[in-house]
Amino acid sequence: MSMWRRNLSSSTRALLKEKKWDALVIGGGHNGLTAAAYLARSGLSVAVLERRHLIGGAAVTEELIPGFKELELGRHGLKLLKRSPSSFTPCLDGRYLLLGPDKVLNHSEISKFSKRDADAYPRYEDQLEKFCEFIDPLLDLPTPETLQGVSSLRARMKNNLQKSEFWARCLRQAISLGQKDMVDLMDLLLSPASKVLNNWFESDVLKATLATDAVIGITERTLNQVDGHHQRRMAMKEFNDMLKSVGQGFEGCAVRASRNLLITIRLTYTFEKLSGKEEYRLCHRDVAEDKGSVNSTGSGYVLLHHVMGETDGDRGIWSYVEGGMGSVSLAIGKAAMEAGTHIVTDAEVSTLMIKDCGAVDGVILADGTKVHSKVILSNATPYKTFMELVPENVLHGDFLRAVKNLDYSSGTTKINLAVESLPQFRCCNLSHPDAGPQHVGTIHIGSESMEDIELACQDAVNGSPSRRPIIEMTIPSVLDKTLSPSGKHVINLFIQYTPYKPSEGSWKDPAYREFFVQRCLALIDEYAPGFSSSVIGYDMLTPPDLEREIGLTGGNIFHGAMGLHSLFLMRPLKGWSNYRTPLRGLYLCGSGAHPGGGVMGAPGRNAAHEVLKDIFSL
Repeated sequence: MSMWRRNLSSSTRALLKEKKWDALVIGGGHNGLTAAAYLARSGLSVAVLERRHLIGGAAVTEELIPGFKELELGRHGLKLLKRSPSSFTPCLDGRYLLLGPDKVLNHSEISKFSKRDADAYPRYEDQLEKFCEFIDPLLDLPTPETLQGVSSLRARMKNNLQKSEFWARCLRQAISLGQKDMVDLMDLLLSPASKVLNNWFESDVLKATLATDAVIGITERTLNQVDGHHQRRMAMKEFNDMLKSVGQGFEGCAVRASRNLLITIRLTYTFEKLSGKEEYRLCHRDVAEDKGSVNSTGSGYVLLHHVMGETDGDRGIWSYVEGGMGSVSLAIGKAAMEAGTHIVTDAEVSTLMIKDCGAVDGVILADGTKVHSKVILSNATPYKTFMELVPENVLHGDFLRAVKNLDYSSGTTKINLAVESLPQFRCCNLSHPDAGPQHVGTIHIGSESMEDIELACQDAVNGSPSRRPIIEMTIPSVLDKTLSPSGKHVINLFIQYTPYKPSEGSWKDPAYREFFVQRCLALIDEYAPGFSSSVIGYDMLTPPDLEREIGLTGGNIFHGAMGLHSLFLMRPLKGWSNYRTPLRGLYLCGSGAHPGGGVMGAPGRNAAHEVLKDIFSL
């Protein structure tokens, strides 16, 4: 990690000040690094300014678009570890469901619950894959947005031609798909996930396992403002010393090389963070209110997440990243640096410099350093970019009002565990310590029916953390031996639902936080007796923590809602889906732009291409 410790020393500060950069990138997350790499490969002088002491931002379990092959991430150290099976759902009645890429295994497993569902499942996957082939190109390319502001006749004609080509391609795809499949696709996109799954299947556990994909990252109504601090939990000194000696990132993730959007977050941590030596400040602004559940209109769209993507040409295959999700950012960062990008950490941007003509002129860092450039790409959320980095009275009131009304609500919490041993699930009747197929993929805890998911969501709608949370557990150290000492394991819990500001209690209260952690561990104990006693230490990130530490407004892992009302030409705002902004030279390149959240790099790649178009058309 030392290569990323190029912090704001006096020599670095002098370099930033003396040079007028062709482009500046605010934020060293994977999208910002991707944009920087493409710009630098085109010959531009580029500097990435990262607020934190390391690059990466928030890492999610989504996937690398085909364009990533251009960056040769494999040559820069990226290695994917395929997961098979990819899903395990234990049941309290002693049964379980394993799913993965093996069609014979899927049929055998589903038949334990329903022979009819076992026969229907391949047709379900085939239909989703067909729909993905239709939607994939929409995610890879910039939107057919109308040009904003005054433009030349030539530019307008070129824009109209590009839009015509885009919609003509969509029409050809629709004709190829056929009317029946198009109607089925519209039904999937607009319907609640519960309706889609009920029409296909009868088994509760199968429907619930698939439904978890449809509620990832969507949440309850929340409107609040808080500040305070919390203290990290102290881990056992002996294990902490071992973790420090390993020197690996404490994190885990599931990833598959795909272009899908809606995906669970997997954040990067160092083992030292379990030491509990730091205090943190919390702050939050008012955020919009929303509710997400399997019964939400449009949640059926997220079911496409089940089959999107590929690993090494194998479609729908999920993988871990060796070394954790931080390895993705490191590989992209190495590619960017090889192309000439200058990456600076501990370089927090305080405000943008705007000329009287409404064009950007650079940024001012928190220490007062001025860095000049006529092109700035922001990897921050749209709210952070326009409400906090752009000076007041620069943007039009109507535009700012639309930004304020963007939905950043979130109810997801991440808990990372260091454990002595693997969970022994009661339904598997195994007592040996070795990893089995049940430990390889995503383990679904507390979601044996869609009713379980809905009840958990309703608790959060009423202002309380779910009494029986929906937990997705992954154990990356089963396949990736670099993450933990021999015999020990790293376990990641992605938990729903946790309101940003609970109606009773506060995430600032250590006792309240500990109570919720114990609630989650107790639920896991129901399926894997004695699991809680194996926990050595943990790290917890609630929605306010995600906002404070990673810069995710409202704790939203996707930089904003991922409903149909916030995608494609509507992302982030109607009329501004092509990465450009009302300020000349300012672009969005993060997950708040099309096509949205996930570790796929498409927003960064597409934004870079739009910047290059603008620069070389001048």
